[in-house]
Amino acid sequence: MSLSGALNSSVSALKAQSTAIATVSDNLANSSTYGYKTTVASFESLVTGASSSSYSSGGVLTNTRSNISAQGQLTRTSSTTDLAIEGNGFLTVTGSAGSNEKLYTRNGEFSKDNNGYLVNNGYFLMGWRTDADGNVIGAPTAGNLESIDTNVITSCAAPTTAVSMSANLPANAAVGDTFETTLEIYDSLGTSALVSITWEKTGIGTWEATFSDPVLSSDGTTVVGTSMATPIAITFNSDGSIASAAPTTLSITGWTTGAANSAISLDLGDPGSFSGLTQQSVDGTIKVDLGTIEKDGLSYGSLSGISIEDGVVYASYSNGAVRAIYQIAVATFTNANGLQAESGGLYRESGSSGSATMQLSGSGGAGTVYGSTLEASKTDTSEEFSVMISAQQAYSASAQVISTVSTMYDTLISAMR
Repeated sequence: MSLSGALNSSVSALKAQSTAIATVSDNLANSSTYGYKTTVASFESLVTGASSSSYSSGGVLTNTRSNISAQGQLTRTSSTTDLAIEGNGFLTVTGSAGSNEKLYTRNGEFSKDNNGYLVNNGYFLMGWRTDADGNVIGAPTAGNLESIDTNVITSCAAPTTAVSMSANLPANAAVGDTFETTLEIYDSLGTSALVSITWEKTGIGTWEATFSDPVLSSDGTTVVGTSMATPIAITFNSDGSIASAAPTTLSITGWTTGAANSAISLDLGDPGSFSGLTQQSVDGTIKVDLGTIEKDGLSYGSLSGISIEDGVVYASYSNGAVRAIYQIAVATFTNANGLQAESGGLYRESGSSGSATMQLSGSGGAGTVYGSTLEASKTDTSEEFSVMISAQQAYSASAQVISTVSTMYDTLISAMR
């Protein structure tokens, strides 16, 4: 009969609105949870059989739906290990450093643990090892993923491999005059050494540069290697520009420090140019006017910091060096809203979501990973309050229907008596 149908319909409404209130409660509770995606209650009508002479009420059914693929607002932070994705995709994490089990999250609140791994609530961020230029070693596949260890390279040093020099050799020096300058270089172990360059005028427009054996920068009396024996022959044009210089490689062998042999490329200027060595007359004291010396190579440096830019993890060292060590993996799904939600802002693959496809930051349809950034919760408190008020009113009205039906039943029973 219609009264029992009304009662059943109202009971279903109470249950449905309770679900709506529960989703509002969850959303408001997580309004400050980074990477949180809101859940909404979805209603659908329930219809029973009806005839032209009477109406049979049905009721309402409700389901919940998470907006997992929604983009939250990005906010800057002071922590260099905080992460956020702008666009499609998820950060890939695992429960232990050596585990192959993969879970996915948009909560990028990572920090270094005691062993140097980037972790968030006990889960380890995953990525691919790179060379110093940021190129992935091997292929960027799921099988090559590993937990990101910021201590993978705790120190660095680099040998000097190239030197670019500008200087003016005095044209009014006498043939046979010599002048001396000093060049600092580094061996492959980062040891600083000094090499003396002797410039000798050998004729009109011709010079020779001879390199001494390297000595320790900290102790000029300790020889630590052997320089090439052949001097560099240098010729100049009549306008003072360099015409030629050969050879242009400084070879150092037999490092007593245990370093590898050095082959240092010398750039003394392009023929016909004034950007490197020149020969011009000078006033006053006749000397070599040394301009600039640009060289590579680094002394020993220890790990001093970590930064993340466009999905690349960079290590900074006390000697000023900065090198890439990892690329962060971004997992994309055919249907991200089909992922199975777990505690801690984590998601797991499901039959509805499809399998994860691993991408580099900003490629293959994946979003870009930013450091010192977090994705705010998708909860809109004003919208949630609006939903809560509507649910509260509907719940109260449905409860009133139940009370009314009860009174009507009492009236019916009294009439029968």
